[in-house]
Amino acid sequence: MSKRRRFVVTSILLCLGFVAIQFLNDQNRFWAIGVLGILTIVLFYWSLAESLSGKMTLLTLILPAVFTLGVGAFWFLLPTNVFARIPIVIFYGLGIYTLCLTANIYSVAAIRTIALLRAARGVGFVLSLLTSFLVYDTILSLKTEIYILLPFTLIVSFLLYLQGYWPTLLETTFSKDLFVLSGISSLLTVEVAAVLYFWPVTVVVGSLFLTVTFYMLLGLGQAKLDGRLFASTVREHLIVGSLLFAAMLIATHWGA
Repeated sequence: MSKRRRFVVTSILLCLGFVAIQFLNDQNRFWAIGVLGILTIVLFYWSLAESLSGKMTLLTLILPAVFTLGVGAFWFLLPTNVFARIPIVIFYGLGIYTLCLTANIYSVAAIRTIALLRAARGVGFVLSLLTSFLVYDTILSLKTEIYILLPFTLIVSFLLYLQGYWPTLLETTFSKDLFVLSGISSLLTVEVAAVLYFWPVTVVVGSLFLTVTFYMLLGLGQAKLDGRLFASTVREHLIVGSLLFAAMLIATHWGA
């Protein structure tokens, strides 16, 4: 079976699994989403088996799994209206297929030069941002204690940064710089999450601020790894962060 067909099969099977979960009760649905996340890793490994030539290429499996978990958890926050949920299923299916194509380009580019790498990096960056918003929104929606909130944020952030930085290097062996930068970025994101815990913002505003934090750190980190961390690059990212911070101040309700 060709890779393209395997990508289609993977997308269809995961979409069907996603729809089937909705017929379960809430408690079983929660565990089923975790199982679907594991199934995502298995199906992506099957789809990309020939091009996963090194241990580090397995990082391409992170984003699809977190994307599945993010969309699945976000589903709980939607109204039970079928017209609100059908677009999410379509979005999920298209997202999975796009991730198949992007992960394939990454894994092939780790072995040899490929012309589509630049476009894949752009698509991967956007999908990483969408995924980060979904998971951060889910974490903040739990409204849990800070000692639960911060570890969740740390783990998710580390995985997202790890897979986000790797396409810049495309190394097939262990890279200390990649893990150190991912760890530092994750800790900075957790510090922002800790501040937001005490900040009277809505879940959506807090999620957006964490997503923009992720955008800034991922963009700057990729530029550093690529040797293009210029003053103009830093300035552009700081402007985005400053504008959102100002917007968050305006949207904050300071009353009791």
